[in-house]
Amino acid sequence: MATHKSAAKRIRQTAKRTSVNRARTSRLRSAVKKVEAAIAGGDKKAALAALAVTEPELMRGVRGKVMRKNTASRKISRLAKRIRSL
Repeated sequence: MATHKSAAKRIRQTAKRTSVNRARTSRLRSAVKKVEAAIAGGDKKAALAALAVTEPELMRGVRGKVMRKNTASRKISRLAKRIRSL
């Protein structure tokens, strides 16, 4: 248990941030899985539509500091490349 008032506050803040970050990460993974499912199904239109939703979601993850910018860009690039090859 925290001894100082400030340490108790940090514990509260950390718990809140952790839950927000977990929710964001989960949203990102779900969005990427939707694109991958569409690619696996061979449906190019559905994959493009899913990528259009996923790309801003990944960039929101960057803004929320859940993911680094290069990581998000790399994921988007690789998904787009796989869609182009359909």
